[in-house]
Amino acid sequence: MLIETTRLPFGVSRSYAGLARAEDPRTDPIAAQYIPTENERSHLPYESTDPIGDTRYLVTERLVHHYHDRALLLVSDRCATYCRFCFRRHFTGRGGGRISAQQLEEACGYLARTRVVKEILLSGGDPLMLSDNDLEQVMSRLKEVDSGYIIRVSTRMPVVMPARITEDLARMLGSFGSVWVVVHANHPWELTDEFRRGIRLLLGAGVPALNQSVLLRGVNDDADVLEQLFRGLVRSGVKPYYLFQGDLASGTAHFRVPLRRGMELMKELRKRLSGLALPTYAVDLPGGGKVPVESALLRTEEDAYVFRGPDGAEYRYPREGERPAY
Repeated sequence: MLIETTRLPFGVSRSYAGLARAEDPRTDPIAAQYIPTENERSHLPYESTDPIGDTRYLVTERLVHHYHDRALLLVSDRCATYCRFCFRRHFTGRGGGRISAQQLEEACGYLARTRVVKEILLSGGDPLMLSDNDLEQVMSRLKEVDSGYIIRVSTRMPVVMPARITEDLARMLGSFGSVWVVVHANHPWELTDEFRRGIRLLLGAGVPALNQSVLLRGVNDDADVLEQLFRGLVRSGVKPYYLFQGDLASGTAHFRVPLRRGMELMKELRKRLSGLALPTYAVDLPGGGKVPVESALLRTEEDAYVFRGPDGAEYRYPREGERPAY
C-alpha cells in the first residue's frame, strides 16, 4: 500500500502489529502508528516532506552536516515498520536501499577533510536493517577516519522487532567503544519483555541506551501515559532523552499535539518525575535546528510561536489547534 501524496510505504513487523489490541488507528495507540489513514492525504501549506531541512545540509549523497560537531549518515532507507508520522518522508522507503561502498567513501572523504565532526549518527530508515556484517563494515570505515568518533545508532528495532537485538549484534556494537543506541519508544505497551531482553543484551555489552519519543495525538498526549512510558524506560535501563514536538511533515497534522498542550504536559510531568526520568521537550525548527521548547521560546504571536534557533535567528512554529489567548 502506498499513500501517493507522501510516498511513504506501508509495512509493519509481525511482532509490532501483535502489540495492537484493536486494529483501529482511531482508538488503538499502536495501530495508529502503523496503519495509514486518509488524513495522510491532507497537506498544509507549511508542511514539507523534509521539514527539518536534511537536503539543505546534505554534503554528500548520504551525509548530512547540520550541527557543528555532529553529522548524520543515512545508511538505509528501509524500516521494519513504517511509522505514519515519519518526518524523513523525502528519503524513507524511496528505494535508495542500503548505503553503497561509493556513497560511504564519499561520506568518509568529507569527514576526513572536516575534522570538527566528533559524533556520527547512523540513521535512515533504520540502520539495523543492515546485516551485522554490513553495519560493522560501515562503523569500521568510520573509525578508520577517526578512531575517537562517538557513534549513535538510532533505531526502532528494540520496539518493532526485538529479536533483531542479538548477542552477536550487541557484542559487535560494544567492540567499538563509544557507541550509543538511541531507541524510539512512544507508548508503554511497547516496553515488552522482549524489549527489555534486548536492552539487557546491549547494556551487558557496554552499549548505553537513550530513548527519543515523539509527542503524538491519540497515542501519548496524556500525562499518565507519558509517566508510565518514562518510568518504564528507566526501569529497563534506558534514559529518556528527548520528547519531540511533531515535525511539520506532510500529511501528519492529525498526529501533532498543540505546542501549548505539550508545555502543559511537561509542567505536570515535572511534578511527578525526577530528572532521571524526564526528557527534554524539544522542537526541530524548520531549517533552524533542534531547540528545547521552553527555554528557546521568545514570544507567542497570534498564529505562531517564535523561537530563538541555535544560530541566533528567529524561527516560527504554527499555533495549530489553538485559539488565540486573548
